Amino acid sequence: MSQEIAVIGTAEFTTGFRLAGVREFRNVPEEEKDERLDAAVSDVLDTDDVGIVVMHADDLDYLSRQVREAVETSVEPTVVTIGGGSGGSSGMREQIKRAIGIDLMDQDEGANE
Repeated sequence: MSQEIAVIGTAEFTTGFRLAGVREFRNVPEEEKDERLDAAVSDVLDTDDVGIVVMHADDLDYLSRQVREAVETSVEPTVVTIGGGSGGSSGMREQIKRAIGIDLMDQDEGANE
């Protein structure tokens, strides 16, 4: 069974992914994030055929504690956050490490020495 990529966020955030062929998305207008983002994220996390969830890093601030913990500990689907001022490559590194259980970059660094 193939796994889908899902994108959650404002229409401006999801549009590029939709144009690239992502079929699973939840648009949540900026002014409604406080009320609707938890439900959108929970819905996608409970969707069986979703393997990767993409969100803007700043949207994590709108999530309730319970949903944020679900996002941070979810292995399948793996939640990847992009954008925002912090994190950078180290944030992505931690997300990959959490998702697969090993630090790929650490192994690569050791192999080059």
